[in-house]
Amino acid sequence: MAYTRFLTERSLKRKKNYVRRMLEIVVNASIVQENPSIITMAGGMPNPQTFPIQEVSLKLKNGKRIDLDEKATRIALQYSGTKGLPPLVNMLTELQCRIHNPPTYKAEGHPGPLDLIVTSGSQDGLCKVFESMVNPDDKVLVEHPTYSGTLAIVKPLTSKAIPVESDIDGLNPASLRQALSPWSPSDAKRPGSDIPKVLYLVPNGGNPTGAGLTLDRKKEIYKIAQDYNLIIMEDDPYFYLQFTKPYVPSFLSMDTDGRVVRFDSFSKLVSSGMRLGFVTGPKPLLERLELHMQCSVMHASGLSQMALYKVLEDWGIEGFLKHAETTAELYKTKRDQCLAIMEKHLKGLAEWTIPSGGMFVWVKLHVEDSHKLITVRAREKGVLFVPGSVFMMDSSKPSPYIRASYSNCTEEQMDTAFQRLAEILQEG
Repeated sequence: MAYTRFLTERSLKRKKNYVRRMLEIVVNASIVQENPSIITMAGGMPNPQTFPIQEVSLKLKNGKRIDLDEKATRIALQYSGTKGLPPLVNMLTELQCRIHNPPTYKAEGHPGPLDLIVTSGSQDGLCKVFESMVNPDDKVLVEHPTYSGTLAIVKPLTSKAIPVESDIDGLNPASLRQALSPWSPSDAKRPGSDIPKVLYLVPNGGNPTGAGLTLDRKKEIYKIAQDYNLIIMEDDPYFYLQFTKPYVPSFLSMDTDGRVVRFDSFSKLVSSGMRLGFVTGPKPLLERLELHMQCSVMHASGLSQMALYKVLEDWGIEGFLKHAETTAELYKTKRDQCLAIMEKHLKGLAEWTIPSGGMFVWVKLHVEDSHKLITVRAREKGVLFVPGSVFMMDSSKPSPYIRASYSNCTEEQMDTAFQRLAEILQEG
């Protein structure tokens, strides 16, 4: 694949930062002992003697303590390489290979070999990758309805985002073909064509719909992406929160071409406050992400990265997968509680689909527009939901939908919330 066509002029202008490169050499020397005798007077690294924190101790919920000794704490508190702490990057690469087995990993001579970068939450990676690939007024294919955070990124970049409708099984390939119908695959080879270059979607536990793509649909979507030479932005923070096993294989797992940029998050599995995610995809595209990070955040929090690495090191991949399974079981239980309570209070007043994963249920109220009902009347009754218009490309249009999150409510709280919503709907 020729990746230059996917990149913006601004992104292509970004150059490697020599000082950051020198810093990475120093970090590798201190962490992985590439050259422990190296003396550096290159970087403006603070003297660690000035750091007030000497050691850090983490107590896990199983009672075990994980200690960051003086050396690990010093590394965590210092500047580090943009791509992430080397041992964490290696561990996450091992995890991706174990779970997804990407065809482009160590593929000799491939134009888009696999790369991985740790980001300040997957949202930051998502934002920077969009900015690297979307010029003003570029046409971008976006699953619809979609994550409101993505709309907040895309709308300022382009006024020509194209909605691709989804249903209970996720993004509909027929809708994708319809969205692409003004063009032919040959337009992707024509310089200056306005054919879309990027497809964004959430394949599991969709936010807001709770829907998950089937394997057959993924294969069909990937084939369409090949035909029209699209980059697939696979935003998958709920991959490990699928409610059935085995996991539906990812787009990354079938990416023979190097056209998938995958976004993973630890917010739903370890901690949202740590602000750690990671992006996996073809090196020519991730290089642009790295260069953007070099001149903005520089790198994700070193303390968060070290703490996460130590926890993952203690667990091992099997322990991480067990924790993910336990987490998914918790949310599945809460989903079932939520659905039973909705059946109790909202039957005849609304309809909904059964979430296949994640934290949300997508509810269609028997009203023309939910916005005022939710933002004013429900709030006055002491209950909060999100009106469906927030997740629509045109948020000014009426929407009967609401998004309800069952992740952090007790069964009793959900019962009270839906009872109050039912009372509002019955009042008319």
